[in-house]
Amino acid sequence: MRVSNLFGKTLRDVPSDADTASHQLLLRAGMIHQVAAGVYAYLPLAWRVHKKIENIIREELDKIGGQELLMPTLQPHELWEKSGRDVAFGQALFTFDDRRERKMVLAPTHEEVVTELARYNIQSYRDLPMMLYHIQTKFRDEPRPRGGLVRVREFAMKDLYSFDVDVDGLDASYEKALQAYKNIYSRCGLDFIVVEADSGAIGGKGSHEFMVIAETGEDEIIFCSKCDYAANEEKAVSIKPRAASDEPLPYQEVATPGAKTIEEVVSFLEIRKKQTLKAVFYIADGQFVFVTIRGDLDVNEIKLKNVLKCADLRLATDDEVKAAGVVAGSASLIGLKGIKSVADDSITLGTNFVVGANKPDYHLKNANYPRDFEVDLVTDIALARPKQSCIKCGGKLKSVRGIEVGHVFKLGTVYSQRSGAYYLDSDGNQNPVVMGCYGIGVGRLLAAAIEQNHDDRGIVWPVPIAPYQVYLCALNMDRSDEVVQAADRIYGELQEAGVEVLFDDRNESPGIKFNDADLLGIPLRLLVSTKSLQNGGLEVKARGDKESELVSIETAVDSVKALIDKFYNR
Repeated sequence: MRVSNLFGKTLRDVPSDADTASHQLLLRAGMIHQVAAGVYAYLPLAWRVHKKIENIIREELDKIGGQELLMPTLQPHELWEKSGRDVAFGQALFTFDDRRERKMVLAPTHEEVVTELARYNIQSYRDLPMMLYHIQTKFRDEPRPRGGLVRVREFAMKDLYSFDVDVDGLDASYEKALQAYKNIYSRCGLDFIVVEADSGAIGGKGSHEFMVIAETGEDEIIFCSKCDYAANEEKAVSIKPRAASDEPLPYQEVATPGAKTIEEVVSFLEIRKKQTLKAVFYIADGQFVFVTIRGDLDVNEIKLKNVLKCADLRLATDDEVKAAGVVAGSASLIGLKGIKSVADDSITLGTNFVVGANKPDYHLKNANYPRDFEVDLVTDIALARPKQSCIKCGGKLKSVRGIEVGHVFKLGTVYSQRSGAYYLDSDGNQNPVVMGCYGIGVGRLLAAAIEQNHDDRGIVWPVPIAPYQVYLCALNMDRSDEVVQAADRIYGELQEAGVEVLFDDRNESPGIKFNDADLLGIPLRLLVSTKSLQNGGLEVKARGDKESELVSIETAVDSVKALIDKFYNR
């Protein structure tokens, strides 16, 4: 491809509304165009990257027995009512009425449809195991689209679904998919980590996310410095430090004028945070919930939402707290009745805590569970934090930031039972098909690759997914027939050799061409100029290197191919 014919223009200035590196660079490189909030057109360069990622995905899924099909984006709302996920997805679900006033859904995912297909096409244990996948456009009405392709409302998603006779079969399919995912990200040239994750609206029990490590990532990954434990912040657990565990003392009331927050209370009483229990108030599906957690820890709202089994969870307003008869800033469960309560298990890791006295400007010392108050449910609802101890080996936890680029789930029978997807076993008994699902956001993966691979000059594409392998840059073509002839010759020879080459044949200054070469991030730059020809050939330079290498025209193609092979074999 000649740059003079390429659709899309580079920009010198950073777009003011672009809030991440990938968003800025994709816009500046003329690779995407925003059509609406969270809706983007992929211009030719970005679409080439997208297709390369798709092809890597297809190759790896085909190796484990995946069969590609295509399922519709337009789906009847009844399928979502049947699965119950019309409620779980809430306002993120795009819905509308067709001309026959039938409610329809623009699918955010395809579990409902693929289970229907399984219901009609899987009758016997002889039909199993089975793996089906597709790459399709999905829609989610994100409340705050951001980060360019990182969080959008319309996106391409690869979904793989496994169907097995039992849990052991699911485990085997899950392991195959995990390995295929590792191969995919490795082949894309990315630094990634596999973490335990929450299943969210998809459902199921086992779940892992694949995270591309990037400082600009929107997710925090908690991992162990000694073993292989890793989880996203929503799922991570830790060994919580114990507070003082002295003999329980009688509780006593103390005045704490003006002290409402944990920080104010510990400062006033000159104690440590882990000697306190704090109260946090939520509304779960319309019900007031009193949450108690040790003062040195924070509530993990995903864990809390899961244990409450609610669709909607939010902090209670001041008016809702007052209506529940709770004194904000001085509240505890001591003496309270008729209020739903949940506590983190940290309340059992110590004694003689300071809690609210349920009247303004007073607290109670030496509160102990279960001696002094009752809780409906005691479980882990705390955020795991760096420097705490690993639940597996006791090592110290650390954290990095990452971008989720894949999510895999052990669905079990939750969808097959609801949809009636059963098979006959060898004894003639009906059993629900055991399912797994495995997703990759292709556009998000593209953006994550840039977040991980860029510098102050532009993108630095990993070779396997770069839009082109070589950027052929010819200088002063309007003033030198020799440069024109040499550039045209090497362009033709590279194409004949199967090298993907972008030929900058514009009559622009060297500065503009060099800047665009760096911005677009093509792995190799091949420079043809009067100077290089006088020195005996062409200059070859890798995108991340400072110095170039001179090669002759006769050996240029072989040199370029050798460098590309070297990149692939790193």
